[in-house]
Amino acid sequence: MATEQTGSRKRKAPAIEGAAASSSSQGLVAAAGGGPLLLPKKRKRPVTRRSLVPYLMGREVGARGRAGLRGFEGRLRGYAVHKLPELLRERELALGTLNKVFASQWLNARQVVCGTKCNTLFVVDVQSGQITRIPLLRNRKPEPPRAQPSCGIHAIELNPSKTLLATGGENPNSLAVYQLPTLDPVCLGDRHGHRDWIFAIAWMSDTVAVSGSRDGTVALWRMDPYRVNGSKAWHNDEELPVYAHIRPRDMETIPRSSTNPSNRKVRALAFNHKNQELGSVSLDGYFHLWKARSTLSRLLTIRLPYCRENVCLTYCDELSLYAVGSQSHVSFVDPRQRQQNIRPLCSREGGTGVRSLSFYQHIITVGTGHGSLLFYDTRAQKFLEEKASAILGSTREPTRRKLRLTCGRGWLNHNDLWVNFGGMNEFPNALYTHCYNWPEMKLFVAGGPLPSGLHGNYAGLWS
Repeated sequence: MATEQTGSRKRKAPAIEGAAASSSSQGLVAAAGGGPLLLPKKRKRPVTRRSLVPYLMGREVGARGRAGLRGFEGRLRGYAVHKLPELLRERELALGTLNKVFASQWLNARQVVCGTKCNTLFVVDVQSGQITRIPLLRNRKPEPPRAQPSCGIHAIELNPSKTLLATGGENPNSLAVYQLPTLDPVCLGDRHGHRDWIFAIAWMSDTVAVSGSRDGTVALWRMDPYRVNGSKAWHNDEELPVYAHIRPRDMETIPRSSTNPSNRKVRALAFNHKNQELGSVSLDGYFHLWKARSTLSRLLTIRLPYCRENVCLTYCDELSLYAVGSQSHVSFVDPRQRQQNIRPLCSREGGTGVRSLSFYQHIITVGTGHGSLLFYDTRAQKFLEEKASAILGSTREPTRRKLRLTCGRGWLNHNDLWVNFGGMNEFPNALYTHCYNWPEMKLFVAGGPLPSGLHGNYAGLWS
Protein backbone atom coordinates (compact mmCIF):
# COMPACT_ATOMS: atom_id res chain seq x y z
CA MET A 1 0.00 0.00 0.00
CA ALA A 2 1.46 3.34 -0.98
CA THR A 3 2.00 5.80 1.86
CA GLU A 4 0.11 9.08 1.77
CA GLN A 5 2.03 12.29 1.15
CA THR A 6 1.26 15.65 2.67
CA GLY A 7 1.81 19.11 1.26
CA SER A 8 0.26 21.04 -1.58
CA ARG A 9 0.75 20.19 -5.23
CA LYS A 10 3.30 22.25 -7.19
CA ARG A 11 1.75 25.15 -9.03
CA LYS A 12 3.16 26.06 -12.41
CA ALA A 13 4.87 29.48 -12.27
CA PRO A 14 3.60 32.07 -14.75
CA ALA A 15 5.81 32.62 -17.83
CA ILE A 16 8.14 35.66 -17.72
CA GLU A 17 8.86 37.41 -21.00
CA GLY A 18 12.11 38.81 -22.31
CA ALA A 19 15.14 39.49 -20.17
CA ALA A 20 13.21 38.90 -16.97
CA ALA A 21 12.99 35.22 -17.79
CA SER A 22 16.76 34.77 -17.79
CA SER A 23 17.14 36.21 -14.31
CA SER A 24 14.16 34.38 -12.84
CA SER A 25 16.33 31.34 -12.20
CA GLN A 26 18.22 33.41 -9.60
CA GLY A 27 15.01 34.68 -8.04
CA LEU A 28 15.39 38.29 -9.40
CA VAL A 29 12.97 40.18 -11.64
CA ALA A 30 13.44 43.69 -12.91
CA ALA A 31 10.90 46.00 -11.31
CA ALA A 32 9.28 48.92 -13.04
CA GLY A 33 11.70 51.36 -11.37
CA GLY A 34 14.73 49.39 -12.52
CA GLY A 35 15.56 47.86 -9.15
CA PRO A 36 15.55 44.13 -8.58
CA LEU A 37 12.53 42.57 -6.91
CA LEU A 38 13.05 39.39 -4.90
CA LEU A 39 10.52 36.70 -5.75
CA PRO A 40 8.77 35.01 -2.77
CA LYS A 41 10.45 31.79 -1.76
CA LYS A 42 8.71 28.58 -2.63
CA ARG A 43 7.23 26.73 0.30
CA LYS A 44 9.05 23.56 1.17
CA ARG A 45 6.95 20.42 1.07
CA PRO A 46 6.79 18.64 4.38
CA VAL A 47 8.97 15.59 4.49
CA THR A 48 6.95 12.40 4.56
CA ARG A 49 8.50 9.84 6.86
CA ARG A 50 8.31 6.41 5.35
CA SER A 51 9.75 4.48 8.28
CA LEU A 52 7.61 2.53 10.73
CA VAL A 53 9.85 3.64 13.60
CA PRO A 54 8.42 7.17 14.08
CA TYR A 55 4.91 5.81 13.67
CA LEU A 56 5.39 3.17 16.38
CA MET A 57 7.02 5.71 18.69
CA GLY A 58 4.12 8.10 18.17
CA ARG A 59 1.55 5.38 18.77
CA GLU A 60 3.33 4.38 21.99
CA VAL A 61 2.83 7.87 23.47
CA GLY A 62 -0.69 8.20 22.09
CA ALA A 63 0.01 10.52 19.15
CA ARG A 64 -2.90 10.86 16.73
CA GLY A 65 -3.85 12.56 13.53
CA ARG A 66 -0.53 12.19 11.73
CA ALA A 67 -1.79 12.13 8.19
CA GLY A 68 1.55 11.19 6.65
CA LEU A 69 1.63 7.97 8.65
CA ARG A 70 -1.98 6.94 8.20
CA GLY A 71 -1.17 4.14 5.79
CA PHE A 72 1.10 2.38 8.26
CA GLU A 73 -1.83 1.12 10.34
CA GLY A 74 -3.07 -0.89 7.37
CA ARG A 75 0.46 -2.09 6.66
CA LEU A 76 0.92 -3.29 10.21
CA ARG A 77 -2.38 -5.14 10.18
CA GLY A 78 -1.62 -6.70 6.83
CA TYR A 79 1.75 -7.84 8.13
CA ALA A 80 0.17 -9.16 11.34
CA VAL A 81 -2.43 -11.16 9.42
CA HIS A 82 0.36 -13.20 7.84
CA LYS A 83 2.77 -13.34 10.76
CA LEU A 84 0.50 -13.56 13.80
CA PRO A 85 -0.74 -17.18 13.36
CA GLU A 86 2.74 -18.73 13.55
CA LEU A 87 3.56 -16.65 16.65
CA LEU A 88 0.45 -17.61 18.65
CA ARG A 89 0.83 -19.78 21.73
CA GLU A 90 -2.03 -21.47 23.57
CA ARG A 91 -3.16 -21.06 27.17
CA GLU A 92 -6.10 -23.31 28.01
CA LEU A 93 -8.99 -21.96 30.07
CA ALA A 94 -10.88 -24.16 32.53
CA LEU A 95 -14.66 -24.14 32.00
CA GLY A 96 -15.63 -26.74 34.60
CA THR A 97 -18.29 -29.21 33.47
CA LEU A 98 -19.95 -27.03 30.82
CA ASN A 99 -20.82 -28.87 27.63
CA LYS A 100 -19.52 -27.69 24.23
CA VAL A 101 -19.08 -24.00 23.52
CA PHE A 102 -20.96 -23.18 20.30
CA ALA A 103 -20.64 -19.36 20.12
CA SER A 104 -18.35 -16.60 21.38
CA GLN A 105 -17.66 -12.87 20.99
CA TRP A 106 -15.18 -10.45 22.59
CA LEU A 107 -16.86 -7.88 24.85
CA ASN A 108 -13.66 -5.96 25.62
CA ALA A 109 -9.91 -6.52 25.93
CA ARG A 110 -10.24 -9.25 28.57
CA GLN A 111 -13.83 -10.57 28.52
CA VAL A 112 -15.44 -13.04 26.11
CA VAL A 113 -19.13 -13.95 26.17
CA CYS A 114 -19.92 -17.58 25.29
CA GLY A 115 -22.93 -19.85 24.74
CA THR A 116 -22.97 -23.62 25.24
CA LYS A 117 -24.90 -26.72 24.25
CA CYS A 118 -26.15 -27.01 27.84
CA ASN A 119 -27.91 -23.67 27.31
CA THR A 120 -25.55 -21.60 29.46
CA LEU A 121 -24.66 -17.99 28.67
CA PHE A 122 -21.52 -16.85 30.49
CA VAL A 123 -18.68 -14.32 30.42
CA VAL A 124 -15.11 -15.55 30.91
CA ASP A 125 -12.24 -13.29 31.95
CA VAL A 126 -9.33 -14.51 29.83
CA GLN A 127 -6.77 -13.12 32.28
CA SER A 128 -8.13 -14.43 35.58
CA GLY A 129 -10.22 -17.32 34.23
CA GLN A 130 -13.25 -16.16 36.23
CA ILE A 131 -16.64 -17.23 34.84
CA THR A 132 -19.84 -15.21 35.34
CA ARG A 133 -23.14 -16.76 34.29
CA ILE A 134 -25.80 -14.54 32.65
CA PRO A 135 -29.49 -15.31 33.35
CA LEU A 136 -31.44 -16.36 30.26
CA LEU A 137 -34.64 -14.60 29.23
CA ARG A 138 -37.89 -16.55 29.56
CA ASN A 139 -40.87 -16.61 27.25
CA ARG A 140 -44.05 -14.88 28.39
CA LYS A 141 -46.01 -18.13 28.29
CA PRO A 142 -44.64 -21.27 29.96
CA GLU A 143 -43.32 -23.79 27.49
CA PRO A 144 -44.75 -27.35 27.29
CA PRO A 145 -42.33 -30.16 28.18
CA ARG A 146 -40.00 -30.91 25.30
CA ALA A 147 -39.69 -34.40 23.87
CA GLN A 148 -36.06 -33.69 22.93
CA PRO A 149 -33.32 -31.88 24.88
CA SER A 150 -32.45 -28.26 24.21
CA CYS A 151 -29.84 -27.57 21.54
CA GLY A 152 -28.33 -24.75 23.57
CA ILE A 153 -27.01 -21.40 22.33
CA HIS A 154 -25.65 -21.50 18.79
CA ALA A 155 -25.28 -17.77 18.05
CA ILE A 156 -24.01 -14.64 19.79
CA GLU A 157 -23.69 -11.38 17.86
CA LEU A 158 -22.94 -7.76 18.82
CA ASN A 159 -24.51 -4.86 16.92
CA PRO A 160 -22.18 -2.48 15.01
CA SER A 161 -21.86 0.03 17.87
CA LYS A 162 -21.39 -2.79 20.43
CA THR A 163 -24.27 -1.51 22.54
CA LEU A 164 -26.52 -4.58 22.13
CA LEU A 165 -25.94 -8.33 22.22
CA ALA A 166 -28.30 -10.81 20.56
CA THR A 167 -28.39 -14.51 21.38
CA GLY A 168 -30.85 -17.27 22.26
CA GLY A 169 -33.25 -17.30 25.20
CA GLU A 170 -34.07 -19.97 27.73
CA ASN A 171 -36.24 -21.34 24.93
CA PRO A 172 -33.74 -21.74 22.04
CA ASN A 173 -36.51 -20.74 19.59
CA SER A 174 -36.49 -17.18 20.99
CA LEU A 175 -34.22 -14.20 20.27
CA ALA A 176 -32.84 -12.55 23.42
CA VAL A 177 -31.32 -9.04 23.35
CA TYR A 178 -29.14 -7.58 26.13
CA GLN A 179 -27.74 -4.11 26.66
CA LEU A 180 -23.95 -3.60 26.78
CA PRO A 181 -21.81 -3.25 28.77
CA THR A 182 -24.21 -4.02 31.67
CA LEU A 183 -25.86 -7.09 30.06
CA ASP A 184 -29.26 -5.90 31.29
CA PRO A 185 -32.14 -7.50 29.33
CA VAL A 186 -33.79 -5.36 26.66
CA CYS A 187 -36.30 -7.58 24.85
CA LEU A 188 -37.18 -11.14 23.88
CA GLY A 189 -38.42 -12.14 20.45
CA ASP A 190 -40.82 -14.92 21.41
CA ARG A 191 -44.17 -13.82 20.01
CA HIS A 192 -45.15 -15.28 16.60
CA GLY A 193 -41.47 -16.04 15.99
CA HIS A 194 -39.57 -19.21 15.17
CA ARG A 195 -41.03 -22.62 15.91
CA ASP A 196 -37.63 -24.30 16.20
CA TRP A 197 -34.09 -23.61 17.38
CA ILE A 198 -32.26 -20.44 16.32
CA PHE A 199 -28.96 -21.36 14.70
CA ALA A 200 -27.75 -17.98 13.39
CA ILE A 201 -28.06 -14.22 14.02
CA ALA A 202 -26.84 -11.19 12.03
CA TRP A 203 -27.24 -7.45 12.72
CA MET A 204 -28.34 -5.20 9.85
CA SER A 205 -27.98 -2.02 11.92
CA ASP A 206 -27.81 -1.00 15.57
CA THR A 207 -31.52 -1.74 16.07
CA VAL A 208 -32.38 -4.33 13.41
CA ALA A 209 -31.35 -8.01 13.57
CA VAL A 210 -32.11 -11.11 11.51
CA SER A 211 -32.30 -14.65 12.89
CA GLY A 212 -32.20 -17.99 11.06
CA SER A 213 -33.89 -21.09 12.45
CA ARG A 214 -34.06 -24.84 12.07
CA ASP A 215 -37.70 -24.39 11.05
CA GLY A 216 -36.50 -23.11 7.64
CA THR A 217 -37.29 -19.42 8.19
CA VAL A 218 -35.41 -16.14 8.53
CA ALA A 219 -36.98 -13.44 10.72
CA LEU A 220 -36.34 -9.69 10.85
CA TRP A 221 -36.56 -8.02 14.28
CA ARG A 222 -36.60 -4.31 15.12
CA MET A 223 -35.67 -3.11 18.62
CA ASP A 224 -37.41 -0.18 20.29
CA PRO A 225 -34.98 2.80 20.08
CA TYR A 226 -36.46 4.23 23.30
CA ARG A 227 -35.42 1.17 25.25
CA VAL A 228 -32.11 0.81 23.42
CA ASN A 229 -31.06 4.41 24.07
CA GLY A 230 -32.23 4.42 27.68
CA SER A 231 -29.46 4.81 30.24
CA LYS A 232 -31.02 2.33 32.69
CA ALA A 233 -32.90 -0.93 32.36
CA TRP A 234 -36.56 -1.06 33.38
CA HIS A 235 -37.28 -2.74 36.74
CA ASN A 236 -40.41 -3.89 38.52
CA ASP A 237 -41.37 -3.33 42.15
CA GLU A 238 -39.00 -6.09 43.28
CA GLU A 239 -36.16 -4.37 41.38
CA LEU A 240 -35.96 -7.24 38.91
CA PRO A 241 -35.19 -6.33 35.29
CA VAL A 242 -38.22 -6.11 33.01
CA TYR A 243 -37.89 -6.71 29.28
CA ALA A 244 -40.26 -6.33 26.36
CA HIS A 245 -41.67 -9.22 24.33
CA ILE A 246 -41.50 -8.49 20.62
CA ARG A 247 -42.60 -10.13 17.39
CA PRO A 248 -40.76 -10.19 14.03
CA ARG A 249 -41.41 -7.41 11.53
CA ASP A 250 -40.97 -9.83 8.65
CA MET A 251 -40.54 -13.57 8.24
CA GLU A 252 -39.53 -15.45 5.09
CA THR A 253 -39.36 -19.15 4.36
CA ILE A 254 -36.44 -20.84 2.61
CA PRO A 255 -37.70 -22.28 -0.72
CA ARG A 256 -37.90 -26.05 -0.98
CA SER A 257 -35.25 -27.71 -3.09
CA SER A 258 -35.90 -30.60 -5.43
CA THR A 259 -32.94 -32.56 -4.08
CA ASN A 260 -33.64 -32.37 -0.33
CA PRO A 261 -37.00 -30.65 0.25
CA SER A 262 -37.32 -31.63 3.93
CA ASN A 263 -33.97 -30.19 5.07
CA ARG A 264 -34.31 -26.41 4.74
CA LYS A 265 -32.77 -25.68 8.13
CA VAL A 266 -31.06 -22.27 8.17
CA ARG A 267 -27.61 -22.93 9.57
CA ALA A 268 -25.66 -19.68 9.14
CA LEU A 269 -26.05 -15.99 8.24
CA ALA A 270 -23.64 -13.25 7.15
CA PHE A 271 -24.49 -9.61 6.39
CA ASN A 272 -22.93 -7.37 3.73
CA HIS A 273 -23.30 -3.83 5.12
CA LYS A 274 -22.12 -2.13 1.93
CA ASN A 275 -24.85 -3.61 -0.28
CA GLN A 276 -27.34 -4.21 2.57
CA GLU A 277 -27.57 -7.86 1.57
CA LEU A 278 -27.86 -10.94 3.73
CA GLY A 279 -26.35 -14.31 2.87
CA SER A 280 -27.82 -17.50 4.35
CA VAL A 281 -26.89 -21.16 4.14
CA SER A 282 -29.36 -24.02 4.52
CA LEU A 283 -28.58 -27.67 5.21
CA ASP A 284 -30.08 -28.77 1.90
CA GLY A 285 -26.93 -27.42 0.23
CA TYR A 286 -28.04 -23.97 -0.98
CA PHE A 287 -26.84 -20.40 -0.54
CA HIS A 288 -29.58 -17.74 -0.53
CA LEU A 289 -29.07 -13.99 -0.93
CA TRP A 290 -31.60 -11.55 0.53
CA LYS A 291 -32.10 -7.82 0.14
CA ALA A 292 -32.41 -6.50 3.66
CA ARG A 293 -34.39 -3.31 4.17
CA SER A 294 -37.55 -2.94 6.26
CA THR A 295 -38.44 -6.40 4.92
CA LEU A 296 -36.54 -9.32 3.42
CA SER A 297 -36.75 -10.13 -0.28
CA ARG A 298 -34.86 -13.03 -1.83
CA LEU A 299 -32.56 -12.03 -4.69
CA LEU A 300 -31.09 -15.34 -5.78
CA THR A 301 -30.38 -18.95 -4.80
CA ILE A 302 -27.17 -20.82 -5.63
CA ARG A 303 -26.57 -24.54 -5.27
CA LEU A 304 -23.32 -25.12 -3.41
CA PRO A 305 -20.69 -27.49 -4.84
CA TYR A 306 -20.46 -29.44 -1.57
CA CYS A 307 -23.79 -30.14 0.08
CA ARG A 308 -22.97 -32.11 3.23
CA GLU A 309 -22.97 -30.28 6.57
CA ASN A 310 -22.82 -26.67 5.41
CA VAL A 311 -22.81 -25.24 8.93
CA CYS A 312 -20.82 -21.96 8.88
CA LEU A 313 -20.66 -18.81 6.77
CA THR A 314 -18.59 -15.62 6.77
CA TYR A 315 -18.26 -12.55 4.53
CA CYS A 316 -15.19 -10.61 3.41
CA ASP A 317 -15.77 -6.90 2.71
CA GLU A 318 -12.40 -6.47 1.00
CA LEU A 319 -13.07 -9.22 -1.55
CA SER A 320 -16.91 -8.99 -1.63
CA LEU A 321 -16.90 -12.73 -1.07
CA TYR A 322 -18.83 -15.23 1.03
CA ALA A 323 -17.15 -18.38 2.37
CA VAL A 324 -19.15 -21.50 3.31
CA GLY A 325 -17.79 -24.32 5.45
CA SER A 326 -18.95 -27.88 4.79
CA GLN A 327 -17.93 -31.41 5.82
CA SER A 328 -14.53 -31.26 4.17
CA HIS A 329 -14.34 -28.05 2.08
CA VAL A 330 -14.62 -24.29 2.14
CA SER A 331 -16.54 -22.99 -0.88
CA PHE A 332 -16.45 -19.35 -2.03
CA VAL A 333 -19.48 -17.51 -3.38
CA ASP A 334 -19.43 -14.19 -5.24
CA PRO A 335 -23.11 -13.45 -5.97
CA ARG A 336 -22.17 -11.18 -8.89
CA GLN A 337 -20.09 -13.75 -10.71
CA ARG A 338 -21.71 -16.69 -12.47
CA GLN A 339 -18.42 -18.55 -12.46
CA GLN A 340 -16.55 -18.44 -9.16
CA ASN A 341 -12.92 -17.32 -9.49
CA ILE A 342 -11.63 -18.93 -6.29
CA ARG A 343 -11.72 -22.70 -6.29
CA PRO A 344 -12.95 -24.52 -3.15
CA LEU A 345 -10.29 -25.56 -0.66
CA CYS A 346 -10.17 -28.90 1.10
CA SER A 347 -9.54 -28.92 4.85
CA ARG A 348 -8.07 -32.47 4.69
CA GLU A 349 -9.07 -33.19 8.27
CA GLY A 350 -10.45 -36.68 7.85
CA GLY A 351 -13.99 -35.59 7.01
CA THR A 352 -14.54 -34.09 10.47
CA GLY A 353 -15.77 -30.91 8.85
CA VAL A 354 -15.24 -27.17 8.87
CA ARG A 355 -16.90 -25.96 12.07
CA SER A 356 -16.02 -22.25 12.23
CA LEU A 357 -14.85 -19.60 9.76
CA SER A 358 -13.73 -15.97 9.92
CA PHE A 359 -12.28 -13.48 7.45
CA TYR A 360 -9.76 -10.78 8.24
CA GLN A 361 -8.64 -8.87 5.16
CA HIS A 362 -7.85 -11.66 2.67
CA ILE A 363 -6.90 -14.37 5.19
CA ILE A 364 -9.54 -16.88 6.23
CA THR A 365 -9.22 -18.81 9.51
CA VAL A 366 -10.67 -22.32 9.48
CA GLY A 367 -11.64 -24.14 12.69
CA THR A 368 -11.97 -27.86 12.04
CA GLY A 369 -13.72 -30.75 13.73
CA HIS A 370 -10.36 -32.34 14.45
CA GLY A 371 -9.07 -29.72 16.91
CA SER A 372 -6.93 -27.64 14.58
CA LEU A 373 -6.85 -24.14 13.07
CA LEU A 374 -5.81 -23.57 9.46
CA PHE A 375 -5.13 -20.28 7.67
CA TYR A 376 -5.83 -19.72 3.96
CA ASP A 377 -4.64 -16.85 1.79
CA THR A 378 -7.41 -16.17 -0.73
CA ARG A 379 -5.14 -13.98 -2.87
CA ALA A 380 -2.39 -16.58 -3.23
CA GLN A 381 -5.03 -19.37 -3.09
CA LYS A 382 -2.95 -21.48 -0.71
CA PHE A 383 -2.65 -22.21 3.00
CA LEU A 384 -0.15 -20.32 5.11
CA GLU A 385 2.93 -22.45 5.69
CA GLU A 386 5.26 -23.11 8.59
CA LYS A 387 8.74 -21.69 8.59
CA ALA A 388 11.18 -24.51 7.82
CA SER A 389 14.92 -24.29 8.45
CA ALA A 390 17.31 -25.88 6.05
CA ILE A 391 18.72 -29.26 7.06
CA LEU A 392 22.43 -29.08 7.85
CA GLY A 393 24.52 -30.55 5.08
CA SER A 394 21.57 -30.76 2.69
CA THR A 395 21.56 -29.00 -0.67
CA ARG A 396 17.84 -29.45 -1.20
CA GLU A 397 15.32 -26.79 -0.27
CA PRO A 398 13.43 -27.54 2.97
CA THR A 399 9.91 -28.88 2.60
CA ARG A 400 7.20 -26.46 3.67
CA ARG A 401 4.27 -27.75 5.69
CA LYS A 402 0.83 -26.26 6.11
CA LEU A 403 0.62 -24.05 9.21
CA ARG A 404 -1.62 -25.81 11.70
CA LEU A 405 -2.39 -24.80 15.28
CA THR A 406 -3.43 -27.85 17.29
CA CYS A 407 -5.62 -27.17 20.30
CA GLY A 408 -5.32 -28.79 23.71
CA ARG A 409 -7.24 -31.65 25.27
CA GLY A 410 -9.87 -29.64 27.16
CA TRP A 411 -12.17 -31.56 29.50
CA LEU A 412 -14.12 -34.74 28.70
CA ASN A 413 -16.74 -36.38 30.90
CA HIS A 414 -15.82 -40.05 31.34
CA ASN A 415 -19.41 -41.28 31.54
CA ASP A 416 -21.15 -44.33 30.10
CA LEU A 417 -21.41 -42.74 26.66
CA TRP A 418 -17.67 -42.15 26.71
CA VAL A 419 -17.17 -45.86 27.44
CA ASN A 420 -19.40 -46.74 24.48
CA PHE A 421 -17.13 -44.63 22.25
CA GLY A 422 -14.19 -46.80 23.23
CA GLY A 423 -12.98 -44.97 26.34
CA MET A 424 -10.27 -43.03 24.52
CA ASN A 425 -8.10 -40.94 26.84
CA GLU A 426 -7.82 -38.21 24.24
CA PHE A 427 -10.56 -37.12 21.88
CA PRO A 428 -10.06 -34.24 19.40
CA ASN A 429 -12.21 -31.22 20.09
CA ALA A 430 -14.29 -29.67 17.35
CA LEU A 431 -13.58 -25.94 17.19
CA TYR A 432 -17.15 -24.66 16.94
CA THR A 433 -16.23 -21.02 17.49
CA HIS A 434 -13.29 -18.64 17.34
CA CYS A 435 -13.02 -14.85 17.45
CA TYR A 436 -10.12 -12.41 17.11
CA ASN A 437 -9.27 -9.40 19.22
CA TRP A 438 -6.97 -7.69 16.73
CA PRO A 439 -6.05 -4.60 18.81
CA GLU A 440 -4.71 -6.98 21.48
CA MET A 441 -3.43 -9.54 18.95
CA LYS A 442 -5.37 -12.36 20.64
CA LEU A 443 -7.51 -15.24 19.42
CA PHE A 444 -10.16 -16.99 21.51
CA VAL A 445 -11.03 -20.55 20.44
CA ALA A 446 -13.62 -22.88 21.97
CA GLY A 447 -15.62 -26.02 21.30
CA GLY A 448 -15.88 -29.59 22.53
CA PRO A 449 -15.98 -33.22 21.37
CA LEU A 450 -17.51 -33.69 17.93
CA PRO A 451 -19.81 -36.72 18.57
CA SER A 452 -23.17 -35.44 19.82
CA GLY A 453 -23.32 -37.98 22.66
CA LEU A 454 -20.04 -36.98 24.28
CA HIS A 455 -20.01 -34.33 27.01
CA GLY A 456 -17.00 -32.02 27.31
CA ASN A 457 -15.52 -28.66 26.48
CA TYR A 458 -12.46 -26.82 25.28
CA ALA A 459 -11.49 -23.14 25.51
CA GLY A 460 -8.14 -21.56 24.83
CA LEU A 461 -6.58 -18.11 24.51
CA TRP A 462 -3.98 -17.90 21.76
CA SER A 463 -1.68 -14.90 22.07
